[in-house]
Amino acid sequence: MIYGPEKIAQVITQTQHWVRELVIGCNFCPFASREVKRDSIRYQVSGATTLKAANDELLAECRLLDKDPAIATTLLIFPDGFPVFRDYLDLVAVTEKMIRQQKYTGIYQIAGFHPLYQFAGSSLQDAANYTNRSIYPMLHLLREEEIEKALQHYPHPEKIPERNVNFAREKGMAYMKMLRDSCLAT
Repeated sequence: MIYGPEKIAQVITQTQHWVRELVIGCNFCPFASREVKRDSIRYQVSGATTLKAANDELLAECRLLDKDPAIATTLLIFPDGFPVFRDYLDLVAVTEKMIRQQKYTGIYQIAGFHPLYQFAGSSLQDAANYTNRSIYPMLHLLREEEIEKALQHYPHPEKIPERNVNFAREKGMAYMKMLRDSCLAT
């Protein structure tokens, strides 16, 4: 699918709002604020709806990051692709395999976000799922070197996931859903 400039701008604006309101505002990623301030996050809207097309686009993003050190991280956003969470998990598996095959292990890693994200073993109604529930399916391509640098200056990074889960559960499903859904209104 090919999007016009207005649709691309809308999806990027909404995703930036999600990053500010949930990722930074809820402190789910204590490192995101720095990258937003540095304007080093690349937002790439993809029309891909097949595993191959999405995998090819992620490989292109890896190659772009190889060439451009000013980009700290990329969010590859699929507004119309992979609406079924199981299909999205297949995409994550395929792209992680590509990372290994292209010898990007230790250079880049992928984090996943999806509107229906559900942690293994959790209930669909667990507010903790909102730590990874986004407004669109997306793949977050991170430079491992940047992660390692950020972790050196953060006390007890291993506690971040637990802190995030506790925060989301304390706020509850209604609040987390309202906050996430508000990002689509922009």
